[in-house]
Amino acid sequence: MDTRTADTRLRIERLRDALIAQHVHAVLVPSSDPHLSEYLPERWQGRQWLSGFTGSAGALVVTRERAALFADSRYWAQAEAELAGSGIALEKTTSGASTQFIDWISAQLKAGDVAAVDGQVLGLSLAKLLRASLGAKGITLKTDADLLQAAWDDRPGLPGDAVYEHLPPQATVTRADKLARVRAAMGKAGATHHLVSTVDDVAWLLNLRGSDVECNPVFIAHLLLDAQAGRLFIGDSKVPADVAARLAADGITLAPYAEAAAALAALPADATLLIDPRRVTLGLREAVGSAVKVVEQINPSTLLKSRKTAEEAVFIRETMAEDGAAMCEFYAEFEASLARGERWSELDVDTRLTAQRRKRKGFVGLSFSTIAGWMANGALPHYRALPTSFAQIEGDGLLLIDSGGQYLGGTTDITRVWPIGTVSSEQKRDYTLVLKGTIALSRTRFPRGTLSPMLDAIARAPLWEHGLDYGHGTGHGVGYFMNVHEGPQSISKAIPEPAMAMEPGMITSIEPGLYRPGLWGVRIENLVMNVAIDTPEKNAFGEMLAFETLTLCPIDTRCIDRSLMRADEIAWLNDYHATVRQRLQPLVGGAALTWLLQRTEPL
Repeated sequence: MDTRTADTRLRIERLRDALIAQHVHAVLVPSSDPHLSEYLPERWQGRQWLSGFTGSAGALVVTRERAALFADSRYWAQAEAELAGSGIALEKTTSGASTQFIDWISAQLKAGDVAAVDGQVLGLSLAKLLRASLGAKGITLKTDADLLQAAWDDRPGLPGDAVYEHLPPQATVTRADKLARVRAAMGKAGATHHLVSTVDDVAWLLNLRGSDVECNPVFIAHLLLDAQAGRLFIGDSKVPADVAARLAADGITLAPYAEAAAALAALPADATLLIDPRRVTLGLREAVGSAVKVVEQINPSTLLKSRKTAEEAVFIRETMAEDGAAMCEFYAEFEASLARGERWSELDVDTRLTAQRRKRKGFVGLSFSTIAGWMANGALPHYRALPTSFAQIEGDGLLLIDSGGQYLGGTTDITRVWPIGTVSSEQKRDYTLVLKGTIALSRTRFPRGTLSPMLDAIARAPLWEHGLDYGHGTGHGVGYFMNVHEGPQSISKAIPEPAMAMEPGMITSIEPGLYRPGLWGVRIENLVMNVAIDTPEKNAFGEMLAFETLTLCPIDTRCIDRSLMRADEIAWLNDYHATVRQRLQPLVGGAALTWLLQRTEPL
């Protein structure tokens, strides 16, 4: 009798059937799509479909006897709950970029065995590492089959929503200018052709936006450029006729999405193709003819879009003020409602905060699913309340809210922690140490070109002093009406690379945290922009950069343990609150204005 009644167990067994039929001994299912996106269209959410684990990062490996999910500390508690009873083991990794699953595969298989992964969603850099590591053990890597397809009968198709243009005045750089800058970089690299496969790069470069990925205004497509023209490989009927005409005027023609590989195979033998090995899949790389010379370096568009222009910065500041006003309206409503004894759940926070953002000028949608975590749920960095699982906000403690919006003039991401009832001395201590980390990094000055991971320890130092730490990075790049996570910069424990150099115009989050599993969590996040500053020694020691804090929303002072704060830290906080008050006061009125004035009173 077949007792495999749970959906997850049944799906894993169906995948094992496909695995055996293909004479394969293990299959890797990464969190990936043909564009190596962080957030995936439903068609490529195979890891989630198979395992039931809903986190945004992780890898699943299934052998004929065992199954294991690999996830970092942001997801451990979540994964343990979601994997319970599935038969899938949780393997805890040290970071989101960990490749510990390679060693696990090697330990499970023997020489002569075959491991499989769909090469169409496998990054080129990871493919090289997999082949080298498994090959050293005598294990063959099979990349020409999608075993998931055989197990997933009702697999979703490609998303079909139409794309639209990001237009002036918020689109401050024309498509033609962006293409010219990328082609100039191609010329410096000696390339005649360039494949752009990451969806945010394609969207930025063509001044187009879409809705193929939840909370990210992007669309599924590849772009192949040469010195004069380009082909956009995209789904049928996704580009309106008027948009297609304007693309054509800039030399961009349309082609079926499935023909990208064939176009690469048809490149002339004397072509030189520029690709980014971290932003292109093995499947596309293997489509390139052997006679074509390949240059591997970072996409020029990745570097260009990370450096917001002065004109874009004007709209970003306006967007931050609109978003801050929405936060004031929400928090005034929230606190007044609690004072009247009304009940709120985490779901209510999400719904009513989103409703306030919808009222603001230029709002398009959320930049990620709102994280509203009451007490123990706040200790889960990527928690999301669901209709089937959420908490009521009641009693005493801390409420963590991490949220953001997509606006025509920018992308926001902010985390605040609010006291409900009486806050304990331990909670105040944790809150204050995290705040000290946020302030320490926010005040930092550094030479232009500093590799962003070198700044990570500055935010951690106040926590390290007390033997504390957090498992996620301190800061990620943020797009311009684009993905809320973008590179190349990363303020984290990542191994520094040249492309991570800090340059003027880059927008990055600063978000240290501290998490007490089962108790509470603290994270205080602002977005900052790199700006050049004048120093007396500029000529001798080079250009210096500082952070302009963009996010405009009070940081609650009721949770602060004043004994842990220095005078200069209090001065920074008072200056910040003076700016928040000055910038937001014209945008709010009534109860929201009263709340703003109260929450920005100097210490």
